[in-house]
Amino acid sequence: MRWFLLILLILPAPALAVDCSEVPHGGNTYSVCEVDLTKDDLQLFLKDPEGKIIGHFYRLEELLEERTLPFAMNAGMYHPDRAPVGHFIENGQEVMRIIPNAGPGNFGMLPNGVLCIRSKRADVIETLRYADEKPSCQYATQSGPMLVIDGKRHNSFLPDSTFRNIRNGVGTSKDGKRAIFAISDNSVTFYEFASLFLEHFELENALYFDGRISRLHAPQLERSDVGVQMGPIIGVVD
Repeated sequence: MRWFLLILLILPAPALAVDCSEVPHGGNTYSVCEVDLTKDDLQLFLKDPEGKIIGHFYRLEELLEERTLPFAMNAGMYHPDRAPVGHFIENGQEVMRIIPNAGPGNFGMLPNGVLCIRSKRADVIETLRYADEKPSCQYATQSGPMLVIDGKRHNSFLPDSTFRNIRNGVGTSKDGKRAIFAISDNSVTFYEFASLFLEHFELENALYFDGRISRLHAPQLERSDVGVQMGPIIGVVD
């Protein structure tokens, strides 16, 4: 028994599934969760088995039963009935087709993009490129605008903009193994938010999810935001 206890004491503690932290950048602060796609099970969620919108982090945790939810975030814009505005794939099933054309609001500020989740990788892909390449995604969510496109900030973002909001989004590494999810802790401009992914994390592609309704579930940060019912939710299932 003594040897067994000694082995337990010297074994390394299991690594956390998701690494979440507070990140300062450019005079603003962000809550950031980094997902390792080679290890973490990243999924998109919309409806429960009965066809009802999940809508809340606590409801998703209930559905997971004995599994845990170390990270979750709202993941794309939605209509009043919580249906996705753009392309959405859940567990291999297409719920909403791709929307390639410009339109009103932030979603239609082209170029917009798609977060595509495949086996052991996730990629933010500009919408027209996505439509042309037709990647086989297990999960996908379309949103807009793109924050960073091929290593360049969206050309509509102005450094002297005064339009500030709480914002959240995602950026992915070139090899698809790393996804950085961020939500601003204070109101930021699009230009500032894009700079977090481009300059601090040096990611070549990043996608905006939403503004005022942005929410994060991160037990590591002792945070699980509440509010009105959401549409698409992205999260890691442990």
